[in-house]
Amino acid sequence: MQKQTDALLASPDPLFTSNRAQVITLGARYRVPTIFYMREFAEAGGLMSYGSNLPDLFRQTGIYTGRILKGEKPAELPVMRPTKLELVINVKTAKVLGLTVPPLLLTQADEIIE
Repeated sequence: MQKQTDALLASPDPLFTSNRAQVITLGARYRVPTIFYMREFAEAGGLMSYGSNLPDLFRQTGIYTGRILKGEKPAELPVMRPTKLELVINVKTAKVLGLTVPPLLLTQADEIIE
């Protein structure tokens, strides 16, 4: 008996990052909805992504680095977490997969790729 995978949630792992095109291609070929952690995956054809906004993370890193260069001790600085998360939905991919994205989810998306 062969089981079909209903969906794939790709974790932030080098395996998925380095094989982005293959994962997206296989998801489309086998009609498996794929959800990723970076917007670049949705832009490349994945169904959706939900994760940190990389430019915002880089900005935070610059601020943190500046504080260290001005003399603050790294051990005394607070742990920083992402402050901006974004949801990107690729409705073109949803149509190819035969999925209807709920309108409420579309209204909550930061970006919709058509």
